[in-house]
Amino acid sequence: MTRLGDLERAVMDVLWDVVPGTSDGVTVREVADALDGRELAYTTVMTVLDRLAGKGMVQREREGRAWRYRPAASREAHIAQLMLDALDLGGSRDAALVRFARSVTGTEAEVLRAALGSEAGLTGPGGAELTDRVDGPAGRRAADEAAER
Repeated sequence: MTRLGDLERAVMDVLWDVVPGTSDGVTVREVADALDGRELAYTTVMTVLDRLAGKGMVQREREGRAWRYRPAASREAHIAQLMLDALDLGGSRDAALVRFARSVTGTEAEVLRAALGSEAGLTGPGGAELTDRVDGPAGRRAADEAAER
């Protein structure tokens, strides 16, 4: 997966934050307006979105003379892929995973246990899927995406 530059990440943050309830995406102007504190030319934002489309990070659909953009994947899916890519950098994946697991907080460890339990088909107290308890629909999506791999 391609790493994002600072401006690309800012644009993706806008898309991830704005688009979830908007199935038809946002325009270049809407993204530019949402980039508070940055004085960017419309054409700069348009170029960044075009490059993100070329990298497969965003999907776009023509609406009249304009394009509407939406993320190709969720923020969580993108971060998960970055983590998997980091594991592929070399060395022992097992050692890297153990070191990572030892560095997380208690709450983060609980989230990992819940996700692993869900992957194994385990349920938590009361029969609820553990990912539902941890983070609701996002956990179910993450589990579904992991199952597809």
